[in-house]
Amino acid sequence: MEVVHDLLNYKGLKIVQNPDMFSFSLDSVLLPNFVTLNKNVKKILDIGCGNAPVAMMLSTKTNAHITGIEIQEEVYQMAKKSVDMNHLDEQINIIHGDVKEWYREMESDQFDTIVCNPPFFKVNNHSRRNESEYKQIARHELTLNVNDVIQIARKLLKNNGNLAIVHRTERLIDIITEMRKQNIEPKKIRFVYPKVGEESNILLIEGRKNGSPGIKILPPLYSHTNDDEYTEEVKRMFY
Repeated sequence: MEVVHDLLNYKGLKIVQNPDMFSFSLDSVLLPNFVTLNKNVKKILDIGCGNAPVAMMLSTKTNAHITGIEIQEEVYQMAKKSVDMNHLDEQINIIHGDVKEWYREMESDQFDTIVCNPPFFKVNNHSRRNESEYKQIARHELTLNVNDVIQIARKLLKNNGNLAIVHRTERLIDIITEMRKQNIEPKKIRFVYPKVGEESNILLIEGRKNGSPGIKILPPLYSHTNDDEYTEEVKRMFY
């Protein structure tokens, strides 16, 4: 059943969700607060936009036009409703389709920035998949994997355009290897930790198309305190 929630504390924005499908998570908050945006960014692509939390948060940080593409019909419909409800339809355009097919029809060098919160988990015979088809597609690499995202970015990014991804820390080497293979030079990384003293479980990484070598490792980000509350830095991202 669809419900309307506040999009955290983002200027009174609302978001349409269905808890039986997939609600946006902390990853969707981290990504728009990590990606590099400057005044020259005019066009942004959000691959696998879900119900559009990243696109709507980005709309509060930039005047750039944002295109979101989502493969699941019901999730796409929620994204459209969310965008229309917040009167963001002139800035955000949501497309229903398979990005792996869609990008082949697109001209090269279209976007200044691409963001993606892709499915995290590889699929094999031992994969422990959620029963919900919607959640399987969102969490497991059934229709899209991180290599697909990077290959798509190589074509669609303008020269020196940037690609920002949130993923599992364990996939760091896979991502860096594919980025360099596709001429997207890793430029900054931030590791996210559940708490101080625990291992990182989330990776934020940004690369630049045809960028020069040289990477920055940003300070660690801790998502929770020992009392299981969000840290002050994460709370600031909710606004």
